[in-house]
Amino acid sequence: MRKLPALFLILLALSPLAAYAAYPEKSVHITIPYPSGQTTDIIGRLLAEQLSKHLKQPFVVENKGGAGGIIGLEAAKREKPDGYRLLVGASGPLAINPSLYTNLPYDTLKDFKAVGLVSKVPLFLVARKDFPADTVPELISYLKQNDGKINYGSGGVGLTNHLTMEMFKHQTALNLLHVPYRGATAAVAGLVGGDTSVMFEAAPAIKPLVQDGRLKVFGVANKSGSQAFAGVKPLAELGVPGFDATAWIALLAPAGTPDDTVRVLNDAMQKILQDPQLKSKLATIGNEVFIASPQDSQAFIEKEIKFWGEAAKASGVKPSKL
Repeated sequence: MRKLPALFLILLALSPLAAYAAYPEKSVHITIPYPSGQTTDIIGRLLAEQLSKHLKQPFVVENKGGAGGIIGLEAAKREKPDGYRLLVGASGPLAINPSLYTNLPYDTLKDFKAVGLVSKVPLFLVARKDFPADTVPELISYLKQNDGKINYGSGGVGLTNHLTMEMFKHQTALNLLHVPYRGATAAVAGLVGGDTSVMFEAAPAIKPLVQDGRLKVFGVANKSGSQAFAGVKPLAELGVPGFDATAWIALLAPAGTPDDTVRVLNDAMQKILQDPQLKSKLATIGNEVFIASPQDSQAFIEKEIKFWGEAAKASGVKPSKL
């Protein structure tokens, strides 16, 4: 009888409940598959900072940019699925790339497990301040008059701003030339410098330039609109009926990460994302919190892969090899 308490304690220590309570016991590393300064990087660092406070362990960000997020995702999928290596991913490489490439070095649904959604990221159609159009109808008219002569930039092939422009081209019968950059920072610099004329981009990368008068905003891609820029309306209300595209950011773990660990992380995220100060910070950079359980997040990502696949097909984008 004297052995029972000791045995009970051993079994308790080995139970899933004990493992759930213990995580995390050391530093957690988060891969961000983009260079510093991009929207995903900004939000990923903000999330890491708050997770560190809530879970009492350092959450360390590691930028692994390149190939529109592909390099970072390929590295992240190979990490040990123990909860100490995570990924802050975005809609481009997670949901759009599967429809663009036939030989991706990762499978979003097989190689990763959704921990939770973080934010919705509205995309804005912008141009340089000297662009010879001030409204969406004027912009479309000018681009048609200069058929095939105007360049548009993106942060890379397969990113959400790339395929959003392809959707815009398809729905407005435009012919623009694509100039992919290595990241949004470089793409915005190319726009300001005159190497390209228009692009879709999230508020964090363009807001200072809009405020300084170097860029102007024509509209926002999602139907629900955004408060990032006063008076800017959805493109669906400005001459492109039904247009609706939104980027998003999520926290993921390598497939095989224990469900208990995922629950710990998601519970912390739900508290973080409901904090008024965090909501305010996200709103300041044009983002909206996106709270969901791991199961709902996984289902959302599956739905988005289907949506962007249909969008790519409708836009005439054919899958190719890397």
